[in-house]
Amino acid sequence: MHVERSLMRCTGLWGIVMLRRLLFLLLLFAPSSAQVVYEAAIDGAINPAAADYIHRSIFRAAEDGAECLVLRLNTPGGLLKSTRVIVSELLSADIPVIVYVSPSGAQAASAGVFITMAGHIAAMAPGTNIGAAHPVALQGGQDSVMMEKATNDAAAFIRSIAENRRRNLEWAEEAVRKSLSITESEALSKNVVDLVAKDLPELLEKIDGRTVRLPSSERVLQTKGARVESLTMEWSERILDILSDPNIAYILFMLGVYGLLFELYNPGSILPGVVGVISLILAFYSLHTLPVNYAGLALILFAIILFLAEIKVTSYGMLSVGGVISLLLGSMMLIRSESALEFLQISWSVIISVVALTVIFFTFVIGYGIRSLRTRPVSGAEGMAGESGEAVTDIPSAGLHVPAGTVRIHGELWNARASGETIPLGSRVKVLRLENLTLIVERDPH
Repeated sequence: MHVERSLMRCTGLWGIVMLRRLLFLLLLFAPSSAQVVYEAAIDGAINPAAADYIHRSIFRAAEDGAECLVLRLNTPGGLLKSTRVIVSELLSADIPVIVYVSPSGAQAASAGVFITMAGHIAAMAPGTNIGAAHPVALQGGQDSVMMEKATNDAAAFIRSIAENRRRNLEWAEEAVRKSLSITESEALSKNVVDLVAKDLPELLEKIDGRTVRLPSSERVLQTKGARVESLTMEWSERILDILSDPNIAYILFMLGVYGLLFELYNPGSILPGVVGVISLILAFYSLHTLPVNYAGLALILFAIILFLAEIKVTSYGMLSVGGVISLLLGSMMLIRSESALEFLQISWSVIISVVALTVIFFTFVIGYGIRSLRTRPVSGAEGMAGESGEAVTDIPSAGLHVPAGTVRIHGELWNARASGETIPLGSRVKVLRLENLTLIVERDPH
């Protein structure tokens, strides 16, 4: 009996040990229950690079089974086409996308209004603002009919977004028609955004348990204590983001023109030509992503033609004045505003700097080079032609088989032969050309 009890006690202890080991292995290899939240950030203009980045972030978050994607937003606006692409991505996303206007001091202006209201959940940080999406006529403006069309199109666009997300439709339309802008507390009270959170942890805590409508289903968010993974722009997207800046595109275009002109007027330099071609290729790629006004581009090219003509034609500065005016107008018109969403334009400081450098470039650099080519040589064989001197000895004719004579030119003694009859000692002579270190001269009548 005692032996049986001892065996039972040992068996029980062994069972407890094995159970503990089994639980440890289950905990070790069991998948973590903590949810993952992906985070992306847009801090700047809305352009094709931003659209590609957001598309990739949504796809990556959905593919990896993330609980949601938080899109940090701080933008003054951007391009119509890119904004429509982003809004379409948000409205059709199969994963919840929370648009968070952050950090404090950030804004969601112009195109940012449309993107914020298109999020499944819209949030703002304290000290931020949203609004000011009225059409703005840039670079010469638009007539009243075109402005009305742009306003109506933008208003219809924002109404469709607000209606889809069940947000304040009236304010959304007034943000477009009246350029209204409000703070985060006003946006919360007017049902423009869903909540205000000071930072990302507080945001994840506040949205925990919320139900989000997706195109095919509904999802209850479980974000409290979730692990956050950041998605950054790839190098190709960063390059495209830089090139999408109209100031960069403008500078690259002018730099490319300068480089090609340097190469054309100094063949064999190589470096200016290589830099010019690369700059022009990058400029054309950059301009392809921007709403380019081809009339502005034509005016810039015409200005370059006028500057070149000023170097070769005596116009008493009129061609240069025309070139400056044409370059200024072309620079102002180069990037056009097509809609209420687009605010991109070339900075006035960049325009003035480029115009000034262009005038200096053509007036002094290329102009000096061309004038140098036109200047009569003053040294070498070519430099001797036309010079006058004195016959130190008789100068025999070039056809006589006798030793050459001697002339004094600028204090130097040269062997010389006459192009015609023999020139006597002491006569004034004029150099016609240099042949095999012997001057061919004629008698100078002056």
